[in-house]
Amino acid sequence: MMKITTLVPDKEILSELGSRLKKLRKQRKLNQDELAMAAGIGVATLRRIEDGQDSQLGSWIKLMKALDLLDPIDALLPENFRSPMAEAAKLGKAIKRREAKAIATGSPVVKAAASAIVGATVVSEAADDAPRTSIWGDERE
Repeated sequence: MMKITTLVPDKEILSELGSRLKKLRKQRKLNQDELAMAAGIGVATLRRIEDGQDSQLGSWIKLMKALDLLDPIDALLPENFRSPMAEAAKLGKAIKRREAKAIATGSPVVKAAASAIVGATVVSEAADDAPRTSIWGDERE
């Protein structure tokens, strides 16, 4: 069996899926007439699908139902699709909120660490324990 990737041409994907369907049909000890009847499609349609010729999605759905393979259909396009980019943006916002809270409520050490993560300014302690802000690249000290 071949691994289906974006680099595989559509015709080869259809051929591979047809081959897999044929193998599954035979494992379940069904002939083409029996599976076609159970799915409510014509035998000629089933033959075309198994031969890797273009077919309608509706025919595939009927076959998948007849073979009790609805979970893979549901997995094709999940109801709650979560975009990796949206998840990363959401995570970034949560991190910024935590950093802001740490700066507002934390000790001078926590403030310095949080500010360093943000990269804008570094809060440090002077000898008299009064916090002061120095900017990156400030070499006057």
